[in-house]
Amino acid sequence: MTASIVLPTRRLAPALVELLKGLKPGDRIKLVQTVRVGARTWLAETAGVFRGLQYLSTGVTVERVPEDDIIVPTVHFTKDNGELASIALDENTKIEKV
Repeated sequence: MTASIVLPTRRLAPALVELLKGLKPGDRIKLVQTVRVGARTWLAETAGVFRGLQYLSTGVTVERVPEDDIIVPTVHFTKDNGELASIALDENTKIEKV
């Protein structure tokens, strides 16, 4: 697990950062994210078993300078049906240990 958890342009809530730092593989979690398409928003909720936290490094295209890369913290978990899933964190993500 990383020492700090940061977003490229915004800040995560301190309580979420502390929760993420304390999670261990095998912990059961509930995740809620706000989905927005156009002017419409809704909550998407799921649950599963925490597998880990890593950073996803993306870039606009290849052959760019490193400053153009966007690095996003990503939570990896296993859903109850066995599906391996991952979500990219944003400032509206809610996660709780259950």
